Amino acid sequence: MQTTLRTPVTFTGTGLHSGRAVRMTVAPASTNYGIWFRRTDVASSKDNLIPATWDRVEISPLCTLLVNDAGVTVSTVEHVMAALTGCGIHNAMIEIDGGEVPILDGSSVTFAQSFLNAGVQTLGAPLQAIRILKDIEVTVDGATASLSPSDALEIDFSIDFADGAIGRQRKHLNLRNGTFVRELSDSRTFCRQSDVDAMRSNGLALGGTLTNAVVVDGDAVLSPGGFRHADEAVRHKMLDALGDLSLAGHPILGRYTGVRAGHAMTNRLLRALFADPSAFEVVTCTPEMASGLPGAGVEVLDLPQAC
Repeated sequence: MQTTLRTPVTFTGTGLHSGRAVRMTVAPASTNYGIWFRRTDVASSKDNLIPATWDRVEISPLCTLLVNDAGVTVSTVEHVMAALTGCGIHNAMIEIDGGEVPILDGSSVTFAQSFLNAGVQTLGAPLQAIRILKDIEVTVDGATASLSPSDALEIDFSIDFADGAIGRQRKHLNLRNGTFVRELSDSRTFCRQSDVDAMRSNGLALGGTLTNAVVVDGDAVLSPGGFRHADEAVRHKMLDALGDLSLAGHPILGRYTGVRAGHAMTNRLLRALFADPSAFEVVTCTPEMASGLPGAGVEVLDLPQAC
């Protein structure tokens, strides 16, 4: 069955790239509403709603950026979207008084913790999912992203960085029954010090700190405390992928494989998927299907112990 939050939850913080303070409230929504953002700082109610869907993504190399027909945008949506999907929340209104979702600690764990503490309620309508029927793949400059058939959502991700602190990492997870919350939710965004310097010279990463991103420089980890997991970097890439895949509008039953992929690649993959009607079908979830979705049965106790 479809779900939503029991009560609204509010977050305050700064945007990673803008450095601007922002207040965001995630509120319950009705059956078949989906996920929408509403820019409360935009005066016209006709222009301030932005659907969280794949066809509203404007390609950006650093984050996932959504734009509506009036040109109103909201960026860095991937972490909150991952948390909603990982907690099994299908309908919500996200009210935000700025153009960028707060970065918080650079992961999804604060979102997930707040959602689970608020509680998830079942709505009186069946849940639909997108079942992958055949392989779909996109490749750009040596990076690839693909979807293939599977009974549940799986993510298999590989990265390869010259920096010794990261290097080559690969991880594969079945996202059933709280795996996202337990294994991925606390993994933070990461970057190289040279990238931070370049971004700031171009007016970006203005809200970035050593506590809301893991910053590396060659073999050294500059952020206090180092990595939360030895493979935190690839775990965060998987977190991002889940958030970007959630823009499909329904849970996905299939295996996502990413090799050096990022936000743009995952969106290109969704566009390729929906351009080929023979590659997928929309199905009404049976109880067995629903029990294997990322948020099924997840509890506060599934949160990482540091929370």
